[in-house]
Amino acid sequence: MSISSTAARTADATVTALAGPGGHFLPSEQLSQILEATEADWARLAANWDDLRLDTHMADGGTYRYRRYGQFELTTATGELTLLPHEPYRQESEVNALNGGVDRLFEPLTESFLNNPLFARLLTALGEIFSAVDGTERWNIKLHPYRITAGAEVGQPAPEGRHRDGVTFITSLLISRLNVDGGESSVYTNDGDLLETVTLTEPGDLLLGDDRRTLHSVTPVHPVDATAPAHRDVLVIAYTAR
Repeated sequence: MSISSTAARTADATVTALAGPGGHFLPSEQLSQILEATEADWARLAANWDDLRLDTHMADGGTYRYRRYGQFELTTATGELTLLPHEPYRQESEVNALNGGVDRLFEPLTESFLNNPLFARLLTALGEIFSAVDGTERWNIKLHPYRITAGAEVGQPAPEGRHRDGVTFITSLLISRLNVDGGESSVYTNDGDLLETVTLTEPGDLLLGDDRRTLHSVTPVHPVDATAPAHRDVLVIAYTAR
């Protein structure tokens, strides 16, 4: 995709950060420049989070997470993005001590989600950044739209604690926050040194990490007003080099 010189410098800085320390926060304003996205574009994408389904595979018994799932293959040299057949999602227990070791079947992404005009631009732009870091041109992309609710039950964006996802690069994109405190995201080196701590607050705020060299965590979310609905919506996107 062709982007402005300012957006190109932002993308280059992201490549440098990922090739160096391994973690990087990209504010919404900068990501929006890369994607040529408006507030209305983010709002249209966010509407899809009202159509997620309860995650019934939580080993902690939690009922605070709603989600869907889908995966793609991307060839960055040509920009070809291909939806892959729907199948269960699996992580091994060594990677996910809480929910790993089993096949988890989630509802697929909706046509509304897949046809959103911002969607392909986002996946392609991130793939180009990761290709510039890693040299890989073919990626498997796994998408996890999450809604974490907060109320009488504490919302846990990362119930497994500090972890990695067993992929090449991992990103967390804020879609919306409604009536919540908390949700502070942190990225660490493999030795436990803190690289980045940030609270994603604006639609389009993005935290990226080299999953081979970093660990990440997110603190729980609590309602500001316990009598009103409260949730944190994010899109977690995992890129694995082919």
